[in-house]
Amino acid sequence: MPDQLAVTAEPLGTAGIDRRPRRALFLAGLIITVVFVNSCLVGLLGVLLRPGVDFWHGLLAVLYVGPVLAIQLLYFSRPAVRLDTRRAKAMLVVQACLAYLPALHFDAALTSLTTLAAGSALLLLRPRTGWTVFAVLMAATTWILWTYDATWHGAVLDSITAILYALVVYLLTWLARLVTELHQARTELARRAVAEQRLAFARDLHDLLGLSLSAIALKGELVLRLLRKSLEGARAELAEITGIAQRTLSDVRSVARGYRELSLEKESRTAVSLLSASNVAVRADLEPVELPVKLRTLLAKVLREGITNVLRYTGVEHCEISVREHEGRVVLEIVHDGTAHEDLPEETAESLREVTEEVAGHGGELSAGPDAAGRWRLHAALPVPDQIEPAETVLAEAPGHWSRIDARNVQWTLTVIFILFGLSAMTRAFMLTDDGWSIALIAGYLTASITLQLSYFARPNVRLRSRQSYALLFVQGCLIFLPLIPLGSAWVSMPSLFAGTALLVLPPLAGWTAFALTAAGVLWIRLAAGADFLGGFYTFASMLNTGLMVFGLIWLIRLVTELGETRKRLAEVAVAEERLRFARDLHDLLGMSLSAIALKSELTSRIMDIDTTRASDELLEILGLTRQALTDVRSVASGYRELSLDQESRSAKAVLTAADVQVRLEVEHEDLPATVRTVLAVVLREGVTNVLRHSKVERCEIAVRRTGDGVALDIVNDGVQNGQPPDRDRPRRIEAPGSGITNMSDRVAGLGGELTAGVEPDGRFRLRAVVPV
Repeated sequence: MPDQLAVTAEPLGTAGIDRRPRRALFLAGLIITVVFVNSCLVGLLGVLLRPGVDFWHGLLAVLYVGPVLAIQLLYFSRPAVRLDTRRAKAMLVVQACLAYLPALHFDAALTSLTTLAAGSALLLLRPRTGWTVFAVLMAATTWILWTYDATWHGAVLDSITAILYALVVYLLTWLARLVTELHQARTELARRAVAEQRLAFARDLHDLLGLSLSAIALKGELVLRLLRKSLEGARAELAEITGIAQRTLSDVRSVARGYRELSLEKESRTAVSLLSASNVAVRADLEPVELPVKLRTLLAKVLREGITNVLRYTGVEHCEISVREHEGRVVLEIVHDGTAHEDLPEETAESLREVTEEVAGHGGELSAGPDAAGRWRLHAALPVPDQIEPAETVLAEAPGHWSRIDARNVQWTLTVIFILFGLSAMTRAFMLTDDGWSIALIAGYLTASITLQLSYFARPNVRLRSRQSYALLFVQGCLIFLPLIPLGSAWVSMPSLFAGTALLVLPPLAGWTAFALTAAGVLWIRLAAGADFLGGFYTFASMLNTGLMVFGLIWLIRLVTELGETRKRLAEVAVAEERLRFARDLHDLLGMSLSAIALKSELTSRIMDIDTTRASDELLEILGLTRQALTDVRSVASGYRELSLDQESRSAKAVLTAADVQVRLEVEHEDLPATVRTVLAVVLREGVTNVLRHSKVERCEIAVRRTGDGVALDIVNDGVQNGQPPDRDRPRRIEAPGSGITNMSDRVAGLGGELTAGVEPDGRFRLRAVVPV
């Protein structure tokens, strides 16, 4: 058995991400159903329990309520139904007619139906038209209420309640539909972001590699003509081809490294962990700053280098790390109280010089040295650009970033709803008492409660499960229930605010317990004050409705905000994965071609004096490799390309033969899927590149064979690794992340396969990829 190291990868699960929106939709639908049914049921019971109402009038009331409610719940409230169609507008007309016809038979008893039609108008119609229709419908509802209510107090109370319910219908339904739209559109956002990123790749590749490869092709043609005229001129051109190929290969590696984004947050956590393990007291203060990917990566690189230098100092007891934005620049500082070793290695200064040059290349500045207090300070400042990268522009402008587009309208509507809550309560206060002191006390408590609700609990970015939230929930409970002591039977408050907020702030069991106890307590207070059964039922129904409204509105706003940010993070992950794929493909597809071009150029230069015919053949292969590299540049920019395993096998044999390696090739790949052939071709290309780069090889065997329900690729060579004899007791170390072997392992693992690399008992080195078919 050969010593080997297996490289595997685990797929990232997304079940939790997929389940959460479904649970949210279920809960949103449940809240909508309970609130809408409850509001209509109260009006229907008011009709059915009227003295003198016979069976036929009761049936007529049911026939009015049923269709209106069914249209709302089964059509307008279903997220899958399109609301911008003629059919939807026709349903709105039908609903509105059925909502206002009951006034001919039941006066104002069923005006709750009109609130459904008014709220639906805001959903279906454009803003200006929608608000106009809303105002007309609400004016008609108010006229009915003022016509049939016995007192002006009752008419005002019912009018405010109608407007309140209509706005709740609109906002609850719209937010529930938005949850679905955000969930369904996240893939589109990621696709757009990736497409923009690919355009950036294409520009980078064209600017960096297109000119160099075209120059190699042009000079190769020139060398072919010079072979029979001037060997010295041909040799000089070949030397230039070798130099261009080597420089281009270096550029490919630098671009591949540059597209591997580093995480500033991850680097800071690593830094804190390393310093803490070294008994250094660390204080990290990272202010979130919106930066393009390249600047975030550069800042993470500066942080990594700075912490590496800190660990090279002695006597470090305290270290401070800070990132902040100041006057249009993002500033990173690392300050510690250590002293340098007398024999501090030269590589420290050299690495700092490299990072300093890179920072300067982006218009920034970096300085490191003792400050006025005698502490060592690294200070890096980078300008924050006005324009961000294309992919980040997509993320910022995407509909999912709804908080920049709709938050103001939602917050305005929510503010109106809570103010209407307060006005409704004040109207009830005028109906219960005419004492000026009591009215002033009620107004003060109501104002404080609404202010607390809007300024804290209704804000989407507030952390609700915290000590501060628990304390403010207690304050809200006091504002709502303490007035009962001085007011007695004239007590007017908004206990639904407390009940709905308790569902948000407390854990589920405690929240629903508080909700139930609040509802039961209010019902007991009303019954103790002399309310009859119907009055008690209305109190309970109103408490249930408004409490669920408070909970549903705030919860859905927070959920939409959170899902919007989740969509943005998912799209960022998709962009990051595309950047890694680009870096990997750039390394895999161009690394071998450029290495082979450089190798064959040197070989041609050595043999042109001896065998002109063979030199011409080698030049033709150089031109073929160059054309293939140009094709690969286009394929990397445009997307994933199927590679030919046959072509890669022939190319591998030709390259190894040119390097004086005896090659034995055995390829069996009939009936393999295209994805498997492509991955094996990439592994073959990179494996041969590693043989040429790291080993002094005399013999190499390449085999692709069927193995049970899969296929295996083996690359075996007898080279001396890195100039040292193989250690048979220890497996070869896989290179750092970003190396060719790691790239290959990612591809193989992506198909459910496994990549192994190690030294066999006979001293040969084997790279083996097994992929299921």
